[in-house]
Amino acid sequence: MLTKKRIYTIASWAIVFWIAKIFLTSIPYKFSGHPDTEHIFSTIGSWMAATLSVDLGAFFAQYGAIVVGSAELATSLLLLSPLILLIKDKISGQNSARLRAKIHVLGGLASSGIMAGAVFFHLFTPLGVEVLHEGKSDGGSLFMAAVSILILGLVLSAINLKLIKAE
Repeated sequence: MLTKKRIYTIASWAIVFWIAKIFLTSIPYKFSGHPDTEHIFSTIGSWMAATLSVDLGAFFAQYGAIVVGSAELATSLLLLSPLILLIKDKISGQNSARLRAKIHVLGGLASSGIMAGAVFFHLFTPLGVEVLHEGKSDGGSLFMAAVSILILGLVLSAINLKLIKAE
């Protein structure tokens, strides 16, 4: 029989794998200077230069993809790191569930924070909800992925806080 604790743990891992999939599959685009990525960050950089600061806009256009990609990579590694705890627990017979939950709280908050920025830029800059580049549309898929991670990161944190408090 599945207990509430077990259901939360399974849901937690499902959310972690979704977030890591989205973040890690975007890494090659962020670090390779892909034209779509350059379009996104130069569009936001131009907006920043016009509304906030020329220097900030230039920095974001040039280095934003690397900064965001690095944050997404670090967050993915954080979220997936409890897999090592699972292996250690299987070998030693220990239980690191509380530590896993704490790591997933932090990773969920980090994921949501990163994607709050993405959602903001989609909604309030010329980038838009539907990214158009060279006559092609992403159909809003980047925006929807950002919204899903923003929400699921908060859910991940909430369910793991419940697990921590239940112990």
